[in-house]
Amino acid sequence: MITGELKSKIDRLWNAFWAGGIANPLEVIEQITYLMFLRRLEDVQTAKERSARRQGIEIKSPIYTDETDVLRWARLRELDPEAMFTMMGEGVFPWLRRLGGDDSTYAHHMKDARFTIPTPTLLTKAVDLLDDIPLGAGDTKGDLYEYMLSKIATAGQNGQFRTPRHIIQLMVEMMNPGPQDEICDPACGTAGFLVAAAEYVQREHRDALLDAVNQQHFHSSMFHGFDFDSTMLRIASMNMLMHGIEQPDIRHRDSLAQNVADEAEQYSLILANPPFAGSLDYETTAKDLQQIVKTKKTELLFLALFFRLLKPGGRAAIIVPEGVLFGSTKAHKGVRKLLVENQKLEAVVKLPSGVFKPYAGVSTAILVFTKTNSGGTDNVWFYDMTADGFSLDDKRTPFLPEAQLGPSPSTPLNQVDHAKNNLPDVLARWNRREGSEQQRARTEQSFCVPKDDIAAQDYDLSLNHYKEIVHEEVEHRPPLEIVAELERIESEIQQGVSELKGMLG
Repeated sequence: MITGELKSKIDRLWNAFWAGGIANPLEVIEQITYLMFLRRLEDVQTAKERSARRQGIEIKSPIYTDETDVLRWARLRELDPEAMFTMMGEGVFPWLRRLGGDDSTYAHHMKDARFTIPTPTLLTKAVDLLDDIPLGAGDTKGDLYEYMLSKIATAGQNGQFRTPRHIIQLMVEMMNPGPQDEICDPACGTAGFLVAAAEYVQREHRDALLDAVNQQHFHSSMFHGFDFDSTMLRIASMNMLMHGIEQPDIRHRDSLAQNVADEAEQYSLILANPPFAGSLDYETTAKDLQQIVKTKKTELLFLALFFRLLKPGGRAAIIVPEGVLFGSTKAHKGVRKLLVENQKLEAVVKLPSGVFKPYAGVSTAILVFTKTNSGGTDNVWFYDMTADGFSLDDKRTPFLPEAQLGPSPSTPLNQVDHAKNNLPDVLARWNRREGSEQQRARTEQSFCVPKDDIAAQDYDLSLNHYKEIVHEEVEHRPPLEIVAELERIESEIQQGVSELKGMLG
C-alpha cells in the first residue's frame, strides 16, 4: 500500500489539476501517464548508459541521441518553470508522438499524445511529485497507479464504469490463472482484470516465473486487452507497465464490430465486465457473432464473442446484467441454452445491486463457464451474495477494517463479519462446489441445481427461480380475544382516571 504522505501528495496534485481547469479525471490521469512514461524512458536510458560503460562499448539502441538529449527527464528538471513548459509543448511531445525506438504497446499508443497541462506552475508540481516517487519499485508504482485510477470511481459522471477492485480479485482467485494461460479482456478499459491476474500469477507462481520461457510469456504474450477508446488504451498500457508487465498486448479494437476469425480460439482465460445496456445496428456488428446469436444487445453479443475467442477447454468469468439470466426474448433464451447445453456452465454468483454505485444500481451476476463445444454441464453452483464489505449506497463506505476486506483477508472473519463481507465465503464454497456444496439445501446462501431442472425452466438462470424461501409460521390470536383484552385495558384506564379525580376532588 502507498503511504498516507504519498496519497496526500497525489491528492494535492489532483486538486491542482482541477483548479487548473482539467475537470475530467481521465484527462488528469492521461497527463500524469505521459510524465510517468518520460520518467521511465529516463530510467531505461540511464540503465543502458551504465551497461555500456561497464562493458566499454557504444550504447545499443539509445532512446535519446545527442540532438534529443535536451528532452530527457533529467534535463527538463533543471529548467525553470517557463522554459520547461515551453520545451514540453514544443519539443518533448512532438518527439514523443514520433517515438519509434521503443516498439512496445505504450509507445505505440503515445502517437496521439497531447500536452494539455495549462500552466508552468502545475507542470512543475507534477514533475516534482513524480521525481519524488521511487518508480523503480514495482509495488510502489503499481499502487500509485491504482490509487489514481480509484479516483475515477469518485469522479461522478465524468468517471468510466469501473469494476470494483475487490470484485475483480474475487473473479481472478476463482479462476486461479497459471503461468501458461493466455488471458484476454475484450473490453479492458484501464486493464483492471489483466493487472489483477498478473499480480496473482506473480504471487502464486513465483517459482514458475523464474523459468526463462515462462518469464518471456508473462511479459509479452500472456495478457491481451482490447478497447476502442484511445485514452483508455494509453492508461491501460501504462497501468500494465507500472505493474511490471513489459510488453502487454493492448490493442485498439472494436470487439463487436470486427470479425474475430484471426483471434478465434486464441485464449485460455477470459476475465471481463463488458459494456451492457446498449444495442448495436446489425450492419455494424461482426457477422460471425450474428451467426451465434441474432441480436442487437451488446451483453449477448459479448457472450457470443467469448464463445469465439476461447480455446476448447478455455474458461471465462464475466459480469453480466441480471436480464441475461432471465430475459424472455429468443436471443436471451438461445444464448442461455448454448451456455448450458453446448458448454459447461459452472457458476452463477448473484451480486448485490449496489456494487456498481455511484455509476448505477443495476443488478448483475458473475457467470463462470468452460468452453467445451460438447456440453458438460451437470450441476450449476449458485451463490446469493448480499454483502461485499462496503455500503451499497453512492458512498460505498467500508464496513470492516482493510485487513478484513476482499476475497482473501489477512484477518479471519467471524459470523458477524461474514454478514458484512461474503467474498471469502464465496471463494471457500466455490472450491468445495464438487463436494459438500452438492448437499446444500436450496434455502441456503449457496446451493447446486442439476442441469435437468434448469432445462425444465426454459434455461432460466436467475437465482430467485431456484432458491427456496422458508416462511416462519406465525400464530395470530383470535380477534375476539384481542378485543376482550382491549376492553379490559380500557376499563383499567377508566378506573384509574376515576381514582385520580377522587384524589384531586
